[in-house]
Amino acid sequence: MRIGLAGVGRIGAFHAKTLAALDYVDELVVTDADTGAAERVAAGLGLQVAPDAEALLASGVDGFVIATATPGHAPLLRLALAAGVPAFCEKPVAATLKETIELAELVAATGVPVHVGFQRRFDAGYRRAQAAVASGELGFVHTIRAGTHDQAPPHASYIPTSGGIFRDCNVHDFDILRFVSGREVATVYATGGNKGAAFFAEAGDVDTGGALLTLDDGTIVLVSSTRYNGGGHDVRMEVHGEKGTIAVGLDHSLAMRSAEEGVDFPRGPQKWSFMERFLPAYQAELAAFADVARGEQPSPCTVRDALEAFRIAEACELSRAERRPVALSEIEGSQIGGIHTT
Repeated sequence: MRIGLAGVGRIGAFHAKTLAALDYVDELVVTDADTGAAERVAAGLGLQVAPDAEALLASGVDGFVIATATPGHAPLLRLALAAGVPAFCEKPVAATLKETIELAELVAATGVPVHVGFQRRFDAGYRRAQAAVASGELGFVHTIRAGTHDQAPPHASYIPTSGGIFRDCNVHDFDILRFVSGREVATVYATGGNKGAAFFAEAGDVDTGGALLTLDDGTIVLVSSTRYNGGGHDVRMEVHGEKGTIAVGLDHSLAMRSAEEGVDFPRGPQKWSFMERFLPAYQAELAAFADVARGEQPSPCTVRDALEAFRIAEACELSRAERRPVALSEIEGSQIGGIHTT
């Protein structure tokens, strides 16, 4: 297969290395607004360089991976759809809810496969939790706890365009919640606070967030996030059921320590970034994209799935701003399509 890749920043350069190592990729062509960066990545991996995305798509590719900064996602995805080329797009597919809805409708109209990069769907722990729920192993599920706790905050310049902690950070929790539970969110109540750098509040954001979600079957979900988790990068989920409980991320890299005497768990070492935490999942999702591009399986995470996660984040931001519970029915773009658990 001949694959095109747009964007060779941190995640894009990682994707280039992953794609170049896959057996199914015969040729990999990269492009970036920073031509020098594209040439450096290409030289290090023995790849081809295209002057821009239009030229790359016109040259003939079997799949197109979008890993630019967020403002480039929607325009590049529209180019891929117009060219009829299956696409893999990092989240979010667009910066606004309105454009995400438009893209979901466009994908439905064109029929071109699009795989959105919510990598947690390919993490072994989350997949095991999903199987435990789906099989009935846990009995009925009554409570879920999910969290994304970054070890250190991003650069101040990132925050004003990030969309806020629920859209930027917890949107991963919202997507994987749908994947694991097989349910939809009915209502949210969210809050947030700032104890760290002033640039969060200056941008209208918070450095720590929390939300109480109720699923459509009555399951209670507690979601948390922070930009300041000095003990390490901490991403976990607990699924509590009638017959048992299962936890994702509960291993010796856990970014906390026990207050109990004589307990040597966790022994470490901790993980310090999302790339370290989800390295195998990132690799697995790109291998799966090959099957999507070849028409051997449907997208494991569609634009419609991304839209539903975005709507939950939007509801949380509205709840935080107005200090009230928000029903998902208040948020534009009511549920489209089903939940994909491939």
